[in-house]
Amino acid sequence: MKDLEATAAGPRDIKNQPLGPAHPGTSPAQAGAAAPQAWGQHEAPRRVKRAWVIPPISVSENHKRIPHLLVQIKSDKQQPGGVIYSIKGPGVDEEPLGIFSIDKFSGKVFLNAMLDREEHDRYRLRAFALDLGGVTLEEPTDLEIIVVDQNDNRPLFRQDVFTGRVVEGAEPGTCVMTVDATDADDPDTDNAALRYSILEQGAAGMFSINATTGEIATARPGLDRETMGVYNLTVQAADMSGDGLTTTAMAVIYLEDINDNAPEFTKEEFSMEVEEQAAGVDVGRVFVHDKDLAGSPSWLAKFTILEGDPEGAFAIRTDPHTNDGVLSVLKPLDHEVRDRFELTVSVQNERPLEPSAPGSPPLATVRVRVRDVNEAPAFRENPRRISVLDGTPPGTAITTYTASDPDTHQLQSLSYALLYDPADWLQMDPHAGTVRTKRELLHPSAFLQGGWYIAWCSPATMPSPPLSATGTLSIEILEVNDHAPQLQPPAGALCGRPGRGGTLLLGATDDAPPHGAPFHFQLSPQHPQLARNWSLARFNVTHAVLAVLAELPEGPYSLPLLLRDSGTPPREQQQLLNVSVCRCGRDGTCLDGALAAASAGAGITLGALMIIVGSTILLLVLVALGAARAGRRRALRKGLLQRSRDDMRDNILNYDEQGGGEEDQGAYDINQLRHPELFSPRAKPPLRREAPLSSGTPVAPRKLPSSPSDIEEFINEGLEAADSDPSVPPYDTALIYDYEGSGSVASPLSSIVSSLTDEDQDYDYLSEWGRFRRLADLYGH
Repeated sequence: MKDLEATAAGPRDIKNQPLGPAHPGTSPAQAGAAAPQAWGQHEAPRRVKRAWVIPPISVSENHKRIPHLLVQIKSDKQQPGGVIYSIKGPGVDEEPLGIFSIDKFSGKVFLNAMLDREEHDRYRLRAFALDLGGVTLEEPTDLEIIVVDQNDNRPLFRQDVFTGRVVEGAEPGTCVMTVDATDADDPDTDNAALRYSILEQGAAGMFSINATTGEIATARPGLDRETMGVYNLTVQAADMSGDGLTTTAMAVIYLEDINDNAPEFTKEEFSMEVEEQAAGVDVGRVFVHDKDLAGSPSWLAKFTILEGDPEGAFAIRTDPHTNDGVLSVLKPLDHEVRDRFELTVSVQNERPLEPSAPGSPPLATVRVRVRDVNEAPAFRENPRRISVLDGTPPGTAITTYTASDPDTHQLQSLSYALLYDPADWLQMDPHAGTVRTKRELLHPSAFLQGGWYIAWCSPATMPSPPLSATGTLSIEILEVNDHAPQLQPPAGALCGRPGRGGTLLLGATDDAPPHGAPFHFQLSPQHPQLARNWSLARFNVTHAVLAVLAELPEGPYSLPLLLRDSGTPPREQQQLLNVSVCRCGRDGTCLDGALAAASAGAGITLGALMIIVGSTILLLVLVALGAARAGRRRALRKGLLQRSRDDMRDNILNYDEQGGGEEDQGAYDINQLRHPELFSPRAKPPLRREAPLSSGTPVAPRKLPSSPSDIEEFINEGLEAADSDPSVPPYDTALIYDYEGSGSVASPLSSIVSSLTDEDQDYDYLSEWGRFRRLADLYGH
């Protein structure tokens, strides 16, 4: 097929050249197109074909003789001059362009530029052979050009400065760090074979480096951070196994601190001073020195008070910035009790000391002197609590409240005064501190808080500068049992038959506990006859139940009762209970409810109390009472006047009552003044239901008037008795009527005679009636 040879001397000649060159002016393509015709016309005897093989071509990088002949290729398919050669590939028609070229007629391949193995270590080209007509003569073949490496690159460290750390005192052979470098040359040659070394590390040669791996390790013992804390090493990397190109870098090694140095006090004794009574203040500082790394746990100090402070009055802490010990006072000191302290203080680090470190925890003595100052007086008891009886008279000494001056070494006197006395009840002796009452202490009072009266006292030192304090005086006002219980209600109404609801619930009011309940109720021992008809039984600690034992007639009754409280001493008082006995209904209540309610005033039966507490029917009861009261008014109108209409004197109306005229027959019947015994129940002397509580046994009825001339005096006495009664309105209170009548068919008063008889009426007797004297003057003879 073809023959290719490439030697150092140059290319060999190409065999089987074409018969003749192409015509001048003919292009290689035209020549190639005409070649088959020529070969067909002038076919020459052929040689045995050989393989067209091009072995790899080696060329050194950085070759400076340019252009440089690399090889010459030949084809034996044509005579010389009849073949056109060409090459393609990287370095020719692909990037990088223009590195290789070929003479198309001779087949010589040239190097046109310097090669760099680190950019391209080989080139693979394709070679072509065509006849002058452009017809392929040979199959394309590969042309490989190998770039031979030269040691043209120095080693490069991956970083300029390498940093490592190792604890001080590390054993020899302890790895610190590894440095590494690279070389761009062919790694399969000595051009990239690197070796490491330490060029400089200071004195003592404390570190070594592995020449192959670049590992730096400790070489000998004795690394001490306090002596040298940082080592700067200059390391080198060289190719050609250490004999070629070199480069350098820095390796910085830091020694890490360990607690191999105990803290030491700067001196053995420290002196300080503090004022007495000062607490929470700094007294002074103790100073230490430590060689270890500042700010590290091996440097920070921790102080302890070992001796001299049994009561824990002092404390010592560490200033984290200066490492000083700060001594402070926790509890107030008293110069008069102890004027100086001698403390033994030790110091150590927060991190435990290394076993290899010599020595024991150092000790120092701290002397503290307590300076005397003028102190305020103080009460021995604050607050002072005392008890005083209610109503204690003015001028009574209730207590002596004194203070003491802590400054026993100074001659000073004390003066006392009241700072706060809201009710102005007290006075205080300025020299002795005795507290007396200025006015009577009363209970209850707006100035008491839960029965306690609070005052503030102040002692002051003399002479100047005066210092004072405040003491609290708490006075408990003890209430005295100075009041007897009062009956509530003072009156009531009940049914007059035993077992038919004839009961009345009674209560009492009194002082506050413990001088009040339980109350004791009993019928007056001075009237034993009451026990025949009445019983009084205890209901609870504050109430009792009054009941009838025998059937009693209707009407008002006055019962003297004896009430006693449970105070110390107990107080008792006899009081009058006004009871109205009424007619019994089926349910045990009064049939005439209006009469019972009017007679009883604020009274309440036991059954009514149960209704009030247990149900909501109170409104219905009130409505019933209102209806009964209206019925009672109607009954009074019908019952008081029973005389004949012919007796004009019995029908004289009291016009102050605003009655309803002649048709109103419910006015006051004067016959009651003449014959009161006809209207009393069972001839029993009537008792006023509105008798005051303080009244005793009711007095006997007054003597009846024997003649018309005594009627005026009788009426005036009755009016005076009624007007002086503060509890209830008098009998002759004006009645209010809803109905005033339809008018009078009678003639005027002047014609009163014509309605009765033709004779003149004698009105002269009216002049003897006092209030009717004016009528006698008008109509008398």
